[in-house]
Amino acid sequence: MRRIIVVGSQGSGKTNLSRNLGRKLELPVVHLDVLYWQPGWKASDTASFRVRVADAIAGDEWIVDGSFSGLAFDLTLARAETLVVIDRPRWLCQWRILWRSAFDRDTTRPDLPKGCPEQFDWKLMREAWRYDTERAPVIETERIQYGAHVPVVRLRSDRDIMDFLGALTPGQGPSLPAVAQRRDP
Repeated sequence: MRRIIVVGSQGSGKTNLSRNLGRKLELPVVHLDVLYWQPGWKASDTASFRVRVADAIAGDEWIVDGSFSGLAFDLTLARAETLVVIDRPRWLCQWRILWRSAFDRDTTRPDLPKGCPEQFDWKLMREAWRYDTERAPVIETERIQYGAHVPVVRLRSDRDIMDFLGALTPGQGPSLPAVAQRRDP
């Protein structure tokens, strides 16, 4: 397990899981937000974004934080060995977004692009609230279309995440078929 994609709603914990996976497995983490957003939260054009994503995943080892379905998910899925889906309750994702916008306001993090500080955003809150009905079905459709061969691990709780991380060994993944069978309905 050397090429992993982590997806989930805004506020689900995908960035934290991606960083923890990167540390544990000693793999580079590719934050798609960093590749997509320009200073001031201006969107990149699709063509240049796809080139940056293709360059970032050209190697044999990586963890991708996010999907950007409709823009670059096909690229990452084509090369992925594992897809980790974090499926958390809406209320929790909303709370986490509010928390970080209040307490991390105007700060920068390594997973945020330069010139794009953490801030409160109603659009982000709305997207997180509608994730299960609007984004998740699109991600699943693209997964079937471009990555049906990729095993899926679904994590629904902090316990699932801790168990998944605990099953990993640096330099190799867990017994993925057992994990995927246990997690994927």
